Amino acid sequence: QVLVVESGGGLVQAGGSLRLSCAASRTTFSISVMAWYRQAPGRQRELVARISSGGSTDYADSVKGRFTISRDNAKNTVHLQMSSLKSEDTAVYYCKAKEYKGAYFMGSYWGQGTQVTVSS
Repeated sequence: QVLVVESGGGLVQAGGSLRLSCAASRTTFSISVMAWYRQAPGRQRELVARISSGGSTDYADSVKGRFTISRDNAKNTVHLQMSSLKSEDTAVYYCKAKEYKGAYFMGSYWGQGTQVTVSS
């Protein structure tokens, strides 16, 4: 089964930057889509950014222009470069990978999450 592991979370001051990383391992088939979600206390988990294997990206309006998602298909890794961080960015950030065998969806796999805390 695919293993997804996030890293890079921590404490940062408002206006600062942080780079999250996620690696998918034990993959049998292709990882077509990787995404970052976040969940703050008392709030629903929300999509932050996602990227396809071809490099197409989507961002939540709240992070557009501040966050950048990128990936290395050869390594099955994805990164989230976060800049101009705000207090409202404080959340547990989760990485999700979708595995496909060609056009066949095999499964979605989640990481354990990494805490990002932005101090004001």
